[in-house]
Amino acid sequence: MPGREHASLRLAVDLAILTVRENSLQVLTITRANEPFRGRPALPGGFVRTDEDIKTAAERELREETGLDNVSAHLEQLSVYGEPARDPRGRVVSVPYLAIMPDLPAPRAGSDASAAAWTPVDKARGTLAFDHDEILDEAVERARGLLEFTTLATAFCDPIFTIGDLRAVYEAVWGEALDPRNFNRKVVNTDGFVEDTGDKRVPPVGRPATLYRSGGQTALNPPILRGR
Repeated sequence: MPGREHASLRLAVDLAILTVRENSLQVLTITRANEPFRGRPALPGGFVRTDEDIKTAAERELREETGLDNVSAHLEQLSVYGEPARDPRGRVVSVPYLAIMPDLPAPRAGSDASAAAWTPVDKARGTLAFDHDEILDEAVERARGLLEFTTLATAFCDPIFTIGDLRAVYEAVWGEALDPRNFNRKVVNTDGFVEDTGDKRVPPVGRPATLYRSGGQTALNPPILRGR
């Protein structure tokens, strides 16, 4: 019957890779080398191979796009994007992933990109090919929410960090300034959020800062809520 044909489609993964660089929330973008949208910025990604599952494809793309063999990152699936006309090449369904990583070196361009760069989220919004602006918006809002109720902010940090480093993550992801004393009190009084290493970072000027590592807990109780 008309209108009841089964769809023939291809499956892809796209990556919203977020990090904090230069005190701003940034996303890894590539410049497309091929049509469609040649020369336009986009999120990195690619088609799922016949011999891999979806998460394996996302992990492979993450390794390829960051240039790191041993990638340690928070990686989680977002909504599935399958609007019939989202890709001019035909019916392509994308399973996007949010990846959160500490500050990384400048990325290298993959085989289907002419360039790759860390781009401030506010600058990337409204410029991306396909429906990647929608994917980025979902990824950013997911990251913001996770920082309220989980200890995921430590995934943006190096393994050893100060409370000031951690506060800078919250401020960059949420886009709002936080009171240092209040934030410090909330963090150190939350069981399992951070663990004192016993060492200090001694700056050229100013007081030494206590160094911490992740405390091993995943949930924040009580949560640290952003301004609404």
